[in-house]
Amino acid sequence: MKPTTHCLLLGVSLGLLLGLPATASTLTRDNGAPVGDNQNSQTAGPNGPMLLQDVQLVQKLQRFDRERIPERVVHARGAAAYGVFEASADISALSRAKVFAKGSKTPVFVRFSTVIHGLHSPETLRDPRGFATKFYTSEGNWDLVGNNLPVFFIRDAMKFPDMVHSLKPAPDTNLQDPNRFFDFFSHQPEATHMLTRLYSDYGIPKGYQFMDGNSVHAWKLVNNAGKYVYVKFHWASRQGQHNLTMQEAAAIQAHDFNHASRSLLEAIKRKQYPQWDLFIQVMQSEDMAKLDFNPLDATKIWPGIPEQKIGTMTLNRLPENVFQETEQSAFAPSNLVPGIEPSEDRLLQGRIFAYADTQLHRVGTNGLQLPVNRPQVKVDNNNQDGAMNEVQRSGNVNYEPSRFSPLKQDPAARSSQLPLGGSTQQAGIGKTQNFRQAGEFYRSLSSQDQARLIANLAADLGQVRNETIRNTMLSYFYKADSGYGQAISKALNANVAEVARLAKALQD
Repeated sequence: MKPTTHCLLLGVSLGLLLGLPATASTLTRDNGAPVGDNQNSQTAGPNGPMLLQDVQLVQKLQRFDRERIPERVVHARGAAAYGVFEASADISALSRAKVFAKGSKTPVFVRFSTVIHGLHSPETLRDPRGFATKFYTSEGNWDLVGNNLPVFFIRDAMKFPDMVHSLKPAPDTNLQDPNRFFDFFSHQPEATHMLTRLYSDYGIPKGYQFMDGNSVHAWKLVNNAGKYVYVKFHWASRQGQHNLTMQEAAAIQAHDFNHASRSLLEAIKRKQYPQWDLFIQVMQSEDMAKLDFNPLDATKIWPGIPEQKIGTMTLNRLPENVFQETEQSAFAPSNLVPGIEPSEDRLLQGRIFAYADTQLHRVGTNGLQLPVNRPQVKVDNNNQDGAMNEVQRSGNVNYEPSRFSPLKQDPAARSSQLPLGGSTQQAGIGKTQNFRQAGEFYRSLSSQDQARLIANLAADLGQVRNETIRNTMLSYFYKADSGYGQAISKALNANVAEVARLAKALQD
């Protein structure tokens, strides 16, 4: 079996021995100043949004966004299609967004992608899949940017550059190595849930039309009265969810490393237009504190909260030029319309800045003027100049307000008001519950699926040479479910008693 067909990362770094340093240097920002906390973003109180004054967070995201030219740092490998979203439920009590008006039809552009690997990497690799939808609504463009899996590895945007760096090829060998990313994840127990899902068969979808999409984050829907609820979005594939085993992926990769893109393209060409139903889960703000976990934690799902179908999306047209449309498409969770707002999810708060910033770097200052990104409504503001600006403007007013060329504000588009209290802080969230949902997902799998999960995970974790890192990861899986941890430990000939001891000391 070729390791490239089933590993989360392509290739193994041979000869790289990871050791723990005896002493550590002081972490600094680029200006040499020491960093006080590199684990938690500054927030307005325990549950408030993150702060722009967090210069460490901003600098990490800015530097990370500019690491590649012009390929995307993540989600480089993708395929896309156009279509239409038809709203089917009256949720005006929840949101004033016109895209949800019952019976309305909104053009969409969807880009599916792998996350970690490069532009021409095989689509058979174990990896999360991106599911990004651009709605060309009558109020401007709304980008719903999500993944096929419902959770993520980390809960704070401060760690996003570090996570991706650990998953990318090593800077000294240009080889990707489980020693590196398990070293990182051994410090992030909240990743146990995502790793468990990723190493199941859901980690290699059979094709892009055979996977679900998830917002991962909670969002806010705001109604005409300015009242908001928290929601999670879920695209449910009408084609069903179908995945590949490690062996099936290996057989496909032997003759086709474009299987997911090819499957989508050929289905649309045959006029077998793929469809997804859009569902929401709804949570009132007053109910959030009643849970035994933080519902704004991106490593968590919302079990027990029913889903409500609000519409259906059909993809029925392919791009005519992959570079001009698929590659130059620019998605960002900051592209919002009235009635849809971000929650205080710490990972989402960072993505709101980072995604738009990386598109400014990657596509250019005026990237939203490109046809695939251009809103289908009039854009009227005083933004000007910059590279490749094709908008013709005249007159001497390039500021606001002005009596010569007035632009009115729309009070209905004002943001909702979030009650705040406490002081600024840099601290982890409360009610972390790092392991329970990972165990619940493991127990939901059939015995065959559990066996494949163990084999897939052991194949990568077995390449980790540092015993402390390996046993730490095993203790996370043991804490999630003792049978789960024992099975992986036995597959790696690890000391089960030592793993159990480490797991017992963990806080959930």
